[in-house]
Amino acid sequence: MATIKDIAERLGISVSTVSKGLNGASDISESLRQEVLDTAVELGYTTKQMRGKVPRKLCIFVENMEYETPEQFGYDIILGFRQRAARENYEVTVIPASPSLQSTEKYDTYMLKNGFVGAFLLGFALQDEWMTQFHSTAIPTVLFDNNIKKNHTVSYIGTDSFEGIDDAIEHLASLGHRRIGLINGSRDSFICEQRRQAYIDSMSARNLPFSEDTMPYGYFVPEAASPHVGNLLSMGITAILCGNDLIASGAIEECTLRGLRVPEDISIIGFDDIPLAANLKPSLTTIRQDRIELGKCGFFTLHSLINHVSISRTLLRPELIVRNSTGPIHP
Repeated sequence: MATIKDIAERLGISVSTVSKGLNGASDISESLRQEVLDTAVELGYTTKQMRGKVPRKLCIFVENMEYETPEQFGYDIILGFRQRAARENYEVTVIPASPSLQSTEKYDTYMLKNGFVGAFLLGFALQDEWMTQFHSTAIPTVLFDNNIKKNHTVSYIGTDSFEGIDDAIEHLASLGHRRIGLINGSRDSFICEQRRQAYIDSMSARNLPFSEDTMPYGYFVPEAASPHVGNLLSMGITAILCGNDLIASGAIEECTLRGLRVPEDISIIGFDDIPLAANLKPSLTTIRQDRIELGKCGFFTLHSLINHVSISRTLLRPELIVRNSTGPIHP
């Protein structure tokens, strides 16, 4: 278990200042107190007062998403959720939502028998067993990148894909690119359908050519790029927009293997801005999702549902991060 000294070393402040932050002293700023509390949660530290309370129980179900280390997509989302939940005295348990769990346990039954008052779900696919049960559940539930209509106890949070994709295509068009392809994620994914439609809308708005062949589906892994890059290049594509940064890393590798230079011969854009993006060669232009804020937003929304405030959906704004993988179209 982490100690006060560990928190002090992480933040570069004194042990006494950490103690003041943990105990609500009035002679330190509110921003520093919150930073101390957030770091305590990140490091797994709890105060004696926190351990003496009986916390309410929340769970985070995770499927098809890596989250155990800081470079993985889900890590910051879970961290942001935990940081906010700790301030309201909620205990958070992370549970892998395997297909076997979903096939052997009903969602509502599992929640009730384990004493969970609400759940945040990450990485679920449209065909998952529990997805149909969310239409009728009475348990406060927040879905990341999935939407359930007309259930007042279920809410959807995410990042605005339409704005993010449009920013990316506007950037590429300003560099002279007209033939732009999209290597998407999984076909059985709500968010991939959103990004596909965003691509169609943005290309149509600028009278740029596209077809079914210029927007293939894959998976959210680097290997998904390899089968599609050649086809896109054969159609005269000069820029590739990817469903996430991992697909983009695979696209850069595949183009390099084919003797193409990025961005001199072809431009590539990712989505998410995970730590990998800035360290690729060349560094990756990408659409940033603020994953810490997504986690906090997940908690705010779930807390609202628990308190009978029904929220349909909440979308955070994306940010286009321009790095070295995009450039003017080659003459």
